Amino acid sequence: ASRSALFRKEANGVTYRVPALLYLSLSNSFLAFCEERLSPSDAQAHLLVMRKGTFYRNYWEDMIVLGTAQLTGHRSMNPCPLYDEFTGTLFLFFIAVLGHTSESYQLVTGKNVTRLCFISSNDQGNTWSPATDLTKRVIGDTIKDWATFALGPGHGIQLKSGRLLVPAYAYHIDCKECFGQMCLTTPHAFCFHSDTHGRTWRFGEAVPGPESVECQMVSVDQEDGTNVLYCNARSPLGCRVQALSLDDGAVFQDGQLVQRLTEPRNGCHGSVSGDSFPPTAPPSPSSPQNFLTPTWVVYSHPTWTNVRKDLGVYLSLFPRDPDSWSGPWVIYEGPSAYSDLAYLELPSAGAPSAVAFACLFECGTSTAYDEISFTSLLLQENNPAEIGNVNYNVDYDSWIFL
Repeated sequence: ASRSALFRKEANGVTYRVPALLYLSLSNSFLAFCEERLSPSDAQAHLLVMRKGTFYRNYWEDMIVLGTAQLTGHRSMNPCPLYDEFTGTLFLFFIAVLGHTSESYQLVTGKNVTRLCFISSNDQGNTWSPATDLTKRVIGDTIKDWATFALGPGHGIQLKSGRLLVPAYAYHIDCKECFGQMCLTTPHAFCFHSDTHGRTWRFGEAVPGPESVECQMVSVDQEDGTNVLYCNARSPLGCRVQALSLDDGAVFQDGQLVQRLTEPRNGCHGSVSGDSFPPTAPPSPSSPQNFLTPTWVVYSHPTWTNVRKDLGVYLSLFPRDPDSWSGPWVIYEGPSAYSDLAYLELPSAGAPSAVAFACLFECGTSTAYDEISFTSLLLQENNPAEIGNVNYNVDYDSWIFL
């Protein structure tokens, strides 16, 4: 697939990392976010930046620094945008970490110096509010039990009920001064949520079971209008961890290892996105009767097991089944790392709407952090096909079925 490099590493060492992508159907535009770092190191993160793109013209505006997305004396990290379709409010959540304090220092000492923050926009990302620090109000005393925490990174979602969900993970302190020298922690994914269109926020229980770190969520809808919330998370266990919630993220069932979705050593962030199965498409003939109504769910991640390389996409119609993933289809050959997917529905004259995805991802020729690129794709005929700026045809019978 063709790609557009939106953020490139600069000669002075400034590096752009941790992509987050949001598609705004009202304006047919994409918002691409990432961290601007003084070097590739996590501890050298600095500010958050953004570029706005118009999909049909494949035109991207110049990069802007999100000057309000920061707390004094802190570095801004892990952009997590989400859009409230009911109110037209755009939120950009992020964490603010004190100075250059590393994550590893927080884990060893058990001293959290991370804050939960957001900015918002009521004009499709043209102007932004000052930053709001939610840490005390939302997390409160629970912060004492977390060595540190972070968001996503990448997009949050809104459920049909209106609930807003921000994926997150925290390192829970198991033992504060074990052996008199260091703190022992275990990471688990969870989500912050709002049923008041962002006026108030709470957080749900952590995913029990295997260690789960950076994560994203997708809603798997049922015919009766209810949904199962699907969480897909990074882990250091050689493969991904997934978990389901039957109450919109308040409580998750035990996490499961997804052997088909492998991780390199220590893992790597991956993205999930999806939407309800196209109504004109036939059901999967091999699907067990007790499964949910099919939902297109696409997952992106480097495909090698020992290094971050060859970014691929995977497809599942029944993500609650850990063996249901097909693929990967490599969309970038070479060093690649973090990515974020956006679902979009493209209208076509005289035909059903086309289901497509866009991907914002870290890649390069020498390292995975040379640039952050954008591409759009359609899964068809066992290969992702690029979606151009002109006409396209959709033949649902040729789409991949499991």
